[in-house]
Amino acid sequence: MIVVPAIDVRGGKVVRLKQGELQEEKVYGSDPVGCSRFWEGEGAARLHVVDLDAALGGRPQFDVLAAIIEHVSIPVEIGGGLRIVENAMRYRDRGADRMIFGTAAIASPGVVQRAVQLWPAQVAVALDARDGRVAVAGWTRVTEESALDLAARVKEWGVTRLQYTDVLRDGTLVGPNLKGVEQVARGSGLKITAAGGVATLDDLRRLAELQAWGVDEVVVGKALYERRFNLVEAMEAAGA
Repeated sequence: MIVVPAIDVRGGKVVRLKQGELQEEKVYGSDPVGCSRFWEGEGAARLHVVDLDAALGGRPQFDVLAAIIEHVSIPVEIGGGLRIVENAMRYRDRGADRMIFGTAAIASPGVVQRAVQLWPAQVAVALDARDGRVAVAGWTRVTEESALDLAARVKEWGVTRLQYTDVLRDGTLVGPNLKGVEQVARGSGLKITAAGGVATLDDLRRLAELQAWGVDEVVVGKALYERRFNLVEAMEAAGA
């Protein structure tokens, strides 16, 4: 299982939120490119980069994220506010390896369907769940859509990967929702990137036990930034 460091960018700074709440923001640096190069130097196999400004309806930080892509040699996945194909295309043109669509899967299905036609292996859908329901618009709104229902629908579109995040655990360091991850993995039959709540090396070992169900990646943010463990230790625990 691959451990993927998270780089959440807001206002040009590297930050982490708690349960997506802006008032819980903690800044970890003002150099996203430097941060990305640090994780590459630590041995990261890929990076998970999110534009929080765009996710919350603000102006996309295209230049900042494009600079990250251009200054590392490992694959970079981009998420946050990708609600039209043209924005995703700009990042793909700059070398982004994977595009992660969230709100668009609910509000503009055609956008995701078109992206899958263009880049069949480079599209993932963010399944951000709060109590089993899908959260959108930077997690500010919870829909009536169940995580499993959305997973089934995007699978029909040709999506091959889901990024499952338990919103209530994200940034809390209370441990991942193992039951939720397994449920989505078993129910969808898709490849799963797990995210949200990882706090210990044991959390990573438990997630690695779900590889048989397609859980082959885990995004880790706060635990790495708070130095609960380093990336080498995380990769060893995950069996990477």
